Amino acid sequence: MLTTAIAIMSSCHKKIDFTYTEVEAAVQDVTTSVTATGTIEPVTSVDVGTQVSGIVSKLYVDYNSVVKAGQIIAELDRTNLMSELSSAQANLKSSQSELDYQKTNYDRFKALFDKGLISANDYEQARLSYIKAQQTVTQLKEMVKKAQTNLGYATITSPIDGVVLKKEVEEGQTVASSFNTPTLFTIAKDLTDMRVIADVDEADIGEVKEGQRVSFTVDAFPNDTFEGAVTQVRQQPTTESNVVTYQVVISAPNQDLKLKPGLTANVNIYTLEMPGVLAIPSKALRFKPNEAMLNDGETITDVESHLKVWTKEGPNLKAIAVQTGVTNGTLTQITSGLTAGTKVITDVQTNMPDLEDGPQQNSNPFMPKPKDRNKDKKK
Repeated sequence: MLTTAIAIMSSCHKKIDFTYTEVEAAVQDVTTSVTATGTIEPVTSVDVGTQVSGIVSKLYVDYNSVVKAGQIIAELDRTNLMSELSSAQANLKSSQSELDYQKTNYDRFKALFDKGLISANDYEQARLSYIKAQQTVTQLKEMVKKAQTNLGYATITSPIDGVVLKKEVEEGQTVASSFNTPTLFTIAKDLTDMRVIADVDEADIGEVKEGQRVSFTVDAFPNDTFEGAVTQVRQQPTTESNVVTYQVVISAPNQDLKLKPGLTANVNIYTLEMPGVLAIPSKALRFKPNEAMLNDGETITDVESHLKVWTKEGPNLKAIAVQTGVTNGTLTQITSGLTAGTKVITDVQTNMPDLEDGPQQNSNPFMPKPKDRNKDKKK
């Protein structure tokens, strides 16, 4: 950063020094980002429950256990379930015997009816009893299948390959499934593939798109910066204390397993990235000199342009028309009018000497002067 100092005389013949701050136009990255907070969680996790009630007789896994799909992770007591199966099988056997009897009876009545030896009513009664016996056998077969299935549910297996994150039961505990399926375990499929669910404010959500680069930190590793990308922008809003936010899903590769489920992530979503463009500080576009800043012999050379910057060439302040591209508020891309290395003025400061106290203080000559305290003392 370079500075150029000039001096003028005020109306009271006090020397005022002006210092211009100049910055070179340079090739740099122009980025904008949206900040948010979120929670780390596995991409895929499954709550493993049981569809039958019973006492937990065996547990084969604990927290952090690595499991494979189909692996037995728990067993329920089978006593009541086996009793239900035996009862269903006995009922089926009894109904099968009744079906055999009704079939024999129906065949006999049909032969007599065909010879005209019994009435149609007696024949229909025999046929109806036979049909009911068939339906009873079919129904009881289904009950046996159900009892067998429930008995199978007493063996709890892992539905996926993964890691046990949470264990909700202990051996000897009774689980009841009368109204809903109780959760026994929570298993994460792959802890090397995590994601962040971030809550983005409604004022910023319009800038967030899928595929945008994301960086985030977690308090557990304050010196590490993790990278990801936006994979989903959910449409469902969340309102809390009159604040509306939207959930944004961010990928979070976790090969070193540093990221743990439940950690809070401080997120930066890069909504604009323009790498390697010619840019200047945005305040250079707002700088405008006036005659009060000039000494005798110094000039201002202006141009007709909506957008311009100012440079200093010897005693001359010269305007240059420019065209701009993207901006992040602090930096603005210059698409034409400047080349890299051109110095532009961003600000002007003054050093006004205090004639009585000696030391200099930064001040603006166009602002009101402070009250003279010595004069007040004399009064």
